[in-house]
Amino acid sequence: MGKSEVKLALAGIYARTVEASLDRIWENVFDWEHLDHLHESSFTRCELIERDNAGWRVALTFKGGAPTQIIELRADRVNGQYVSTTLAGEGAGTEIRVMLTPLAQHRTGVQVEFHLPESDKGRLARLAEAYRATYERLWDEDEAMMRHREAALAHPRRTVPAGASIDLGTVAAVRNALPLGFELSTVPFRVVELDGALVAHATTCPHWLGPLSDAQVEHGAVRCPWHGYSFDVRSGRCLSGQALMLAAAPTVTVVNGRVLAVGRA
Repeated sequence: MGKSEVKLALAGIYARTVEASLDRIWENVFDWEHLDHLHESSFTRCELIERDNAGWRVALTFKGGAPTQIIELRADRVNGQYVSTTLAGEGAGTEIRVMLTPLAQHRTGVQVEFHLPESDKGRLARLAEAYRATYERLWDEDEAMMRHREAALAHPRRTVPAGASIDLGTVAAVRNALPLGFELSTVPFRVVELDGALVAHATTCPHWLGPLSDAQVEHGAVRCPWHGYSFDVRSGRCLSGQALMLAAAPTVTVVNGRVLAVGRA
């Protein structure tokens, strides 16, 4: 993985404190898969070209019709820094240099420098503001994911004992509340309607423990907002090609006009 020699100018710096551990941040840095899903407001497509232990190279397509760029990320974990370089496309030669400083167990200082192949000072200033706004949005989205994942990892995953049950209410009340979230043996689920039947599914993605509680049900499937992995609501099977399954959901039955969710045997 090489890069061309380009004369660069420091356009600006963006700094913030992220309420997540350094481990979560490094995990996020190497995770190229989330770019066009978690950041779908910025990117429409991300295709992996190659990766190794020090980073990755992707073809990244931006929203708004901008041409696809080839982006390469190289990380130096020992020194707490990484560089994202635009190898081809608009802004070729641009380097985004990021320095990470652990501040506490779940707090990390982040400094982002924008080094651009541009000599015009006025244009550099305009580009710096655009980059700062973009990176603030990207880090907001990343931080929300990292904090959610960190909280999920802090709690052991549980399964529902066979026969455990919960009364969700009358049929009319449940249908009026759909999609209806609930917990059974502290495991979160959601009831939705498929082809007229009430069906429960787990609301935690088995990949990175991402949230499925607000996922739209489309063609009988839900999609994780973090990495785009899709799951069949009825079977829990991953439809994206990964060997993953949603946690086994309770059976939803109607007894004497009331909706019960019962752990499977």
